[in-house]
Parts: sequence; structure tokens; C-alpha cells
Amino acid sequence: MKLNGQMVYLWPAVDQGGEVLEICVARARDKAAALTFIKKALTGHSSPEMITTDGLRS
Repeated sequence: MKLNGQMVYLWPAVDQGGEVLEICVARARDKAAALTFIKKALTGHSSPEMITTDGLRS
């Protein structure tokens, strides 16, 4: 999606009930951005039983 004319990626973390736990907007969609988001999303929440991704290599 575009934000202020720049391409950005929206990273949502959703639980099994459909509740949004965390949202992150990042300029990159790479391993570093994914790890930063996962660490941020897990802070303050219990450990997940399973993590499902969109299947992209990032």
C-alpha cells in the first residue's frame, strides 16, 4: 500500500479468534523486518502454539 506516496507494507498479527494483536507498518519486506515484527508482536502476549505466514520467502 502507499503511505504519503511511498510504498509500505502492513504487517498484522491476528489471533485465532480474529482479534488484531499488533500492527506494524514497514518500508521493507525482508527477514530483518519480519524478525522485528515478530519480537514486537510477542512482547506482552503469551507464546503462540503456531505461527502461520503468507508463504512468501521474506
